[in-house]
Amino acid sequence: MTILSDVGFTIKPAESVAIIGASGSGKSTLLSLLAGLDSSTSGNIEIFGQSLNKLNEDQRAALRNKMIGFVFQSFQLLPNLNALENVMLPLELIGDKQAKPLATQLLGRVGLSHRLKHIPNQLSGGEQQRVALARAFVTHPKILFADEPTGNLDSSTGEHIIDLLFELNKENQTTLVLVTHDQRLANRCARTIELSAGRIV
Repeated sequence: MTILSDVGFTIKPAESVAIIGASGSGKSTLLSLLAGLDSSTSGNIEIFGQSLNKLNEDQRAALRNKMIGFVFQSFQLLPNLNALENVMLPLELIGDKQAKPLATQLLGRVGLSHRLKHIPNQLSGGEQQRVALARAFVTHPKILFADEPTGNLDSSTGEHIIDLLFELNKENQTTLVLVTHDQRLANRCARTIELSAGRIV
């Protein structure tokens, strides 16, 4: 079964791109391929001059740790770690000795200085997504992939997360690629790519 076919595009550094389309159109699969979480059966995917198709799983993981940040609809915070520890984790994985002060600073930036020691189930959905944003940006990634970042949030909380996402993105000059059903979010991006039945419309 072919999920994506004849999908080709280039994204410029620091550009923001929304991938939209109906459920089942291939949006999340495309995001997984672009991030090197899945492998394509044909074609070529390049990130910063490196062909993902020529890298093994360990090499793709190393590339993600170094250059890529993620924000997910379901937050994907580790339940037994508090907010500070969740944000420190990506820095610790790359051996950054400044993990704690950097994570503390970024949690302050997203308005959670008073929630550092709280574990995820003690935080609201909006707070959990702010922790996830801090975790995504703490390594200063060159590209950020976001999969339905407002999908589990109410309208007003989602609006706040959208504002925060684009503020952090601008401050860090990060390339932003996001999958969304939220037209407000898509409208904030410089460009929109629409998928239908695995092809670009």
